[in-house]
Amino acid sequence: MKQLFKGNINKMIAVFLLLLIQVIAFAQDDKGSTESTSTTTKTTTTTIWYAQPWVWVVGGVILLIVLVALLRGNSSGTDTHTTVIKD
Repeated sequence: MKQLFKGNINKMIAVFLLLLIQVIAFAQDDKGSTESTSTTTKTTTTTIWYAQPWVWVVGGVILLIVLVALLRGNSSGTDTHTTVIKD
């Protein structure tokens, strides 16, 4: 029974200390002070290069040209076949 009571006392002390810490933290926030602080924030906006539509158009045209060049190959239009027959 003594251990059970001792464990509860420790828990109650811990809760009390946490509440005391909260009270101290709230007490430090002095809204009635005469000092005023001001902060200035400077924002800059930048755009990413691949978000521009003209980049996608130029990339598509280049890809199309490369595909046409690869698929067309080096066909000169004449096919030469040599057939060798041994008698």
